[in-house]
Amino acid sequence: MLAANEALNAGYGGVSQVSRACGLSRVTISKGIREINAAPLPEGRIRRAGAGRPALLKQYPELPGVLEALVEPLARGDPMSPLRWTCKSTRSLAATLTAENRPVSHEKVAQLLRGLNYSLQGNRKTEEGQDHPDRDAQFQYINEQVRRALASGRPVISVDTKKKELVGNYENKGRQWRPRRTPEKVNGHDFPNPSVPRAYPYGIYDLNRNTGFVNVGIDHDTGAFAVASIRGWWRFEGRSLYPKARQVLITADGGGSNGYRLRRWKVELQKFADETGLSIRVCHFPPGTSKWNKVEHRLFSFISSNWRGEPLRDYETVVRLIAGTTTAKGLTVTCRLDRRRYPVGQKVTDQEIATVNLKSEAFHGEWNYVIRPRDT
Repeated sequence: MLAANEALNAGYGGVSQVSRACGLSRVTISKGIREINAAPLPEGRIRRAGAGRPALLKQYPELPGVLEALVEPLARGDPMSPLRWTCKSTRSLAATLTAENRPVSHEKVAQLLRGLNYSLQGNRKTEEGQDHPDRDAQFQYINEQVRRALASGRPVISVDTKKKELVGNYENKGRQWRPRRTPEKVNGHDFPNPSVPRAYPYGIYDLNRNTGFVNVGIDHDTGAFAVASIRGWWRFEGRSLYPKARQVLITADGGGSNGYRLRRWKVELQKFADETGLSIRVCHFPPGTSKWNKVEHRLFSFISSNWRGEPLRDYETVVRLIAGTTTAKGLTVTCRLDRRRYPVGQKVTDQEIATVNLKSEAFHGEWNYVIRPRDT
């Protein structure tokens, strides 16, 4: 600005004279002259409006969505996502975005993540046993299958058996409001005894509609019981909600009555497919990751919260408490009592399992497969 002022005072040729005298370029001096001749700045401003770089979100309005797409299949904890698992560092996310021609700093990535309701969280002990090397890859595969099914309107259900419950005047963990010094009185001991009746709640959570269906068994938690529960959901709710459905996607644990190694589970699914004409696509969670199945934290956790501190004295109490479970997000639950017997120890022969019309997927076919009706 000083050099520009001297050039103006010198008149014609002043720019060249000042440039030679002080070593500044003619371009810089000319720029200073334009700033001197410009209108004065508004009060309180030190630069003209529009100066500086444009805001990052104005330059790249799609940035939050792109960042969410990077984190979404691999993060954990967001209930609106079909599946979230691992966390990425802000620096690696920033490097990925920069490589996609969206230069951004890791501080800005952290700011955007906080705006998307993410937070830095510590570890929690939830793992059981050794991790499978393809654990995260299977989570991503399930996430993609669920996303596609939800987008096309196909039914997607998450299934599992809740912890079996003793039926009788036994303690139920948790507390509830009661008049002071009048706690519910229950038995002093709840030692396991074959004569004590038990409840086996098998849950089916519908990801499309945020609804739960629970079949409470009284006998054994077997593969036949698991598929009978799914069949009950389809008869009572599924076929009326999805009249045009040709396929059902089931996400299940890797073990238990719906385990990927259980032959009875697959044979019973074949019967279900033959009865309904549906193709049954199954995706199992890797071993030791059952807590990440949606039915656990979208259905079972709220059932446990609803009946906390309430002794499960009879089957009617169990059914009514499960059916009374609701959430602020609109969860509704249907519950029915299944008094049928499901004997254990029934073997499935090689010839019987060979009749199952099962097609394994290319990626971990033991976890991901489709069972189609035998007439197709």
